[in-house]
Amino acid sequence: MTEFSEKYFSGRRVKDAASLNPYMGHLWGEVTAVSGATAICNGFKAPVGALCEITIEDAKASSILAEVVAFSEDGLVLMPFDDLAGVCHGSRVRMIQKISSVRVGPQLKGRVIDPLGNFLDKLPPPDINKFSVFHGRQVQAIDRRPNDEPLDVGVRVVNSILTLARGQRVGLVAGSGVGKSSLLAMMTKHTTADIVVVVLVGERGREATEFIEETLGQAGLENSVVVLATSEASPVLRRKANDTGHTIAEYFRDQGLNVLLLVDSLTRVAHAEREIGLSAGEPPTSKGYPPSVFSKLPRIMERGGMSDGEGSITSIYTVLLEFEAGDDPIVEVARSSLDGQIMLSREMADAGIYPAVNLKGSISRLSQRVVDKNMTDLARDFRRLWTKFEQNRDLIMVGAYETGSDEELDRAIRMRKEMESFIEQDLSVGCSLSTSTEQLDQLMGRQFSGHQVGHVVKDS
Repeated sequence: MTEFSEKYFSGRRVKDAASLNPYMGHLWGEVTAVSGATAICNGFKAPVGALCEITIEDAKASSILAEVVAFSEDGLVLMPFDDLAGVCHGSRVRMIQKISSVRVGPQLKGRVIDPLGNFLDKLPPPDINKFSVFHGRQVQAIDRRPNDEPLDVGVRVVNSILTLARGQRVGLVAGSGVGKSSLLAMMTKHTTADIVVVVLVGERGREATEFIEETLGQAGLENSVVVLATSEASPVLRRKANDTGHTIAEYFRDQGLNVLLLVDSLTRVAHAEREIGLSAGEPPTSKGYPPSVFSKLPRIMERGGMSDGEGSITSIYTVLLEFEAGDDPIVEVARSSLDGQIMLSREMADAGIYPAVNLKGSISRLSQRVVDKNMTDLARDFRRLWTKFEQNRDLIMVGAYETGSDEELDRAIRMRKEMESFIEQDLSVGCSLSTSTEQLDQLMGRQFSGHQVGHVVKDS
């Protein structure tokens, strides 16, 4: 197994900034003020998003990388990748990259990188000379191919009840500690996608190491690219991790590959955007988020989908439930922008049912486009019985429900254990799309109609 280096670097203090830069500049300025987590620079012009280097005049003659996040009459507003210790009035600043970019290539497969494209594993870095800018190649909505093929993610309940289409964008919504990372690892290991891009934003260092070495393992890593920005990374680095992951996914998409993009988590990306926006002087709005967050998140999620060529990006974003239902602005933005959501239940996780997928509130808006009518009916029947039980759980648990009062609820009670067993799946064992649908058919007590799974059957 590839040994993951816990010595996490993301270009904070560097000696060779030129190695990051395909667009070297020779513009110099100086720091005129420092306020909180930002520095003000004068002396040259630079666009928002440009990468700069602040020289630290110490014995090591090191430097700090920083990104231009805003500008005003006072000058450029820089947010550093590390703390500003050592920066003083008059510290020299140089623009080293006008357009944010990252190295891309097939050599990234099986590797762990930081938001700047530096390799974090202990393998020798490959020779990659191709760069792609962070905004990637955008595909116009009218040019995208239709979502008419299913994607096998190797998870039985998702394959059968919440079938995903290639190019679909889905939210994985849950609180902390209910198995989001484990479910992502299952998908990474068992999917039939050509390549998986995993973006870990704001993870604790220990958990990141455990996820890569143990949960994901060598089998999952072989066909994946992992982009990592731990929780102690600066906001601009955490945001760059998301940009880097999407850029890499777009590169492989343009090679004609079907990409599965997993971002854990969209909420922490929003947190990074909030920190940057507030530091740049934006006013806070709902839950302290500045207005720019609610305009940037939909643009992030729209980067996935079908291509105008052969490739596709199927995107799954984890979203943390930080507030009560209906009161979390990030969850609401995700629900309104994505093609469905998978809800995870803490009660199911506490009961030892993994993956803890709660069908009450979960939906795949494209499932009917990629499976036949028979399987759609089976999935609808399963969901109805599951939800019926959930709606009457309290009555059933206290013994207040009288058997025979509701025939459908009686059936839901009889089948509850079997339905829980159907949802439950071992992390190391995958379940193909065809096997998932066959098992669903057997559970629901019907004869399979013989329609080909994945073939769309339109009502006459």
